[in-house]
Amino acid sequence: MTPWEMLAVLAAGACAGAVNTVVGSGSLITFPVLLATGMPPVTAAVSNTLGLIPGSISGAIGYRAELGGQGRRILKMSVGALLGGLTGAALLLTLPATAFERIVPALVGLALVLVIFQPWIGRSVRRRRERVSGTAHPDGGPLLLTGLTLAGVYGGYFSAAQGIIYMSLMGVLLDETVQRLNAARNVLVAVVNTAAAIFFLFSADFDWTAVALIAIGSALGGSIGARVGRRLSPAVLRGLIVAVGTVAVVQLLRP
Repeated sequence: MTPWEMLAVLAAGACAGAVNTVVGSGSLITFPVLLATGMPPVTAAVSNTLGLIPGSISGAIGYRAELGGQGRRILKMSVGALLGGLTGAALLLTLPATAFERIVPALVGLALVLVIFQPWIGRSVRRRRERVSGTAHPDGGPLLLTGLTLAGVYGGYFSAAQGIIYMSLMGVLLDETVQRLNAARNVLVAVVNTAAAIFFLFSADFDWTAVALIAIGSALGGSIGARVGRRLSPAVLRGLIVAVGTVAVVQLLRP
């Protein structure tokens, strides 16, 4: 990389770290920048996943207050995220890119619909639970674990917009505030990215320079993003998720 390319990757990492912490989809910033440097797509995807891990961790730390009381729930969900992330990473190196490219926009689009209608859907689900059992499952039950595991497969394959899918699933099946869900999302993204990274370290080609630059930038951006995101109202945060997700769908549909 030239010095200007290195600066661009560092800046993209910082922006991606901040965006990932607040709403997700930061890979839509870093991945194209890596491709612009001439890096092969798979190498760029692997380097991007490795580099964004510090940003996910710093973002989760920034949301530590909202993580209070969620330890047991997140531990259960992280098991599914771990398995999903490893599976998705393996698929990235074995399946043709077109296999997932055809369904990724549809998955993200469906997640956006769920986010938009989450308050109404959540109230309907809670009313139904109260009629049937009287209490809501504190961990979302097997349905949420299965959904998050499948979302983790997608995240391990291509990390962009995975957080939006997590938010949509948890928002429907958990009776929690948007900020607490966002805190859990940051942890799950960190788990998926770390699982995929461990797999890639032993089985894929990556660019250490790109990884280091994105890691430095994303760690800084993740910390800043947490400070900003925690101050946003639920309506504003939901609106940002929808806006960024819409941009993600448009980007993914482009030839």
